[in-house]
Amino acid sequence: MTDAGDKGVPSRQRRRFPGISSRAYEHPADRSALVALRRLSGFDTVFKALSGLLPERSLRLLFLSDSVRVSDAQFTHLNDMLRDACYILDLRKVPPMYVTQDPRPNAMCIGLDEPIIVVTTGLVELLDEEEMRAVVGHEVGHALSGHSVYRTILLFLTNLALKVAWIPLGNVAIMAIVTALREWFRKSELSADRAGLLVGQDLRASMRGLMKIAGGNHLHEMNVDAFLAQADEYEKSGDLRDSVLKILNVLPRTHPFTTVRAAELKKWSETRDFQRLMDGHYPKRDEDKDTSVTDSFRESATHYADTVRTSKDPLMKLVGDIAGGAGDLGGKLRDRFTGGGGSGSGGPSGGGSRPSGTTDGSDQQRWPKDPGEPGSGS
Repeated sequence: MTDAGDKGVPSRQRRRFPGISSRAYEHPADRSALVALRRLSGFDTVFKALSGLLPERSLRLLFLSDSVRVSDAQFTHLNDMLRDACYILDLRKVPPMYVTQDPRPNAMCIGLDEPIIVVTTGLVELLDEEEMRAVVGHEVGHALSGHSVYRTILLFLTNLALKVAWIPLGNVAIMAIVTALREWFRKSELSADRAGLLVGQDLRASMRGLMKIAGGNHLHEMNVDAFLAQADEYEKSGDLRDSVLKILNVLPRTHPFTTVRAAELKKWSETRDFQRLMDGHYPKRDEDKDTSVTDSFRESATHYADTVRTSKDPLMKLVGDIAGGAGDLGGKLRDRFTGGGGSGSGGPSGGGSRPSGTTDGSDQQRWPKDPGEPGSGS
């Protein structure tokens, strides 16, 4: 870190971001949603009041009684990583962290009044020090962005939906909210991945961590470049039928797919915004109150327009063609759905567009896995 006198701060030099606002790393769609929510007078108060039934105290006692709390005496290397991550992102109050016995690699940041971080033994055993540092930074990013409140609501509503599934229409109303929260949370996972990169400051380690979550601890059998090539193939392959299946596959997930997350993170690391951030030019926390909701939504809209324009996905390319007034729409629809058209007007053109990866498939291959959701990572 920077100050040798700071206890628990690792010796490796990493850039620190004093007073950094979470807006610096948040995905445009995530950021616009959060800014809008924060600007609504009394929203958080009402939200928490409506969530009074949430058993948060019970949840904290559960982890305290049946997990291992990270400290100077237990899992000291994780404790150093946690304090380091909070130091780099200037999070003044270090959230408690617990290690819970679970062979599935997972981590999460939950809590209404104060965030708590939970990592599973499967994750701790899977990742090396630098990969784990990115995961801890990922969870601290969730805490700094205030994601833990909405994450807790999502987990509660998901469990509630299962309990009221037998009530006519009751489950429909709850699942509508759950689906909306999942869409937001998939975007928030991309934000947290960026926070993990700011903390670890090692892109290859972040890539390796995502790759291990997808393929296990066989690093000698895997290759980061080949893994990223999978993301590109996933995005541009198939026809419109495959595009629809991609959407259906991601709807039940809270996290984007791991290949998509890796591609999205790499793309962000190559932007001018990321370089300016690393050079010390970033929005500050004390400026958050002056954030314009309109500007935030405009930035989000611009991001999605760019996504459609540059995407190789057949559906996104068709949307771009329609928006651009392309002719022979009937032929395009027929060819895209049937995979025909060759190099003609209906066939997917490949030239020059870069992978978008922003389906946010985010999250089900996520760092942490949601309780009751096999194979997910947060």
